[in-house]
Amino acid sequence: MDTTFAEEQATTTALIRVGETCERSIRFTREDIAAFARITGDTNPLHHDVQAAQRARHGEIIASGQQTTAQMMGLVASHFSRSDDGQARELLCLNFNFAFKAPVFAHQDLVLQWRVATVEWNATLGGWLAHVDGRATVRHAHPCVVGRGTLLVKPGLD
Repeated sequence: MDTTFAEEQATTTALIRVGETCERSIRFTREDIAAFARITGDTNPLHHDVQAAQRARHGEIIASGQQTTAQMMGLVASHFSRSDDGQARELLCLNFNFAFKAPVFAHQDLVLQWRVATVEWNATLGGWLAHVDGRATVRHAHPCVVGRGTLLVKPGLD
């Protein structure tokens, strides 16, 4: 094994590892949901009109899918671009896919979590390609959103 690859192999342990996880808990209020929908141009009444949500059999307004996935992407971007552990990183989020399994209601406690499934060196891109699996789950219940992403993590400048 050449020295460069050995050094890169050692660096991956510090930058990103298979099995590594990150997690955050969040809760949207009715006001958060309505404001996010308004800011992003989502005029679906399910995000601000309780009567419309009741007619749709939800019973309560629901967060737009993009609101939950934005929080999920923010978590993964923050975690894998951090330097608080003494390792400078650069991160590019290359791809994300999400599936919506259940509505997210106001005042639910959601747990957002990502887990690194695979990591491999990509010489062309000069960094580690990682596939991550994520989910937003109502605490002690079912997943509302599941996702998969591809990240490029590179050593940053100190």
